[in-house]
Amino acid sequence: MKVALLALASILLSVAAQFVLKHGVAARTEAAAAAGSGWLAMLLEPAVIAGLGLYALGAVVWLQVLSHWDVSRAYPLVGFGFVLTAAIGYLLGEQIGLQRLAGVALICTGVLLVGRS
Repeated sequence: MKVALLALASILLSVAAQFVLKHGVAARTEAAAAAGSGWLAMLLEPAVIAGLGLYALGAVVWLQVLSHWDVSRAYPLVGFGFVLTAAIGYLLGEQIGLQRLAGVALICTGVLLVGRS
């Protein structure tokens, strides 16, 4: 059970990283833009740095998961990140069409099938 909670924590960190990164690239500050153009300005945005930090932390937690579970067992759980990302995106006003919803349902089905095998 402890490993499953670690897997969930890693997935949640990755999902949070997506939204923090999106916020960072959407709200680049003038100070970051003045430091350079393009990639450099984006990388200096505090929210982008925070999002990358969340990804790094999620990766460290994921290493613990991989130390206890086979990759073929652990990695399909990452699919739940798609579900969480779509749900949170919807709550934040993103459009989730029927095709995207069907794709998320297929991912969930795949994760369940792999988990039962």
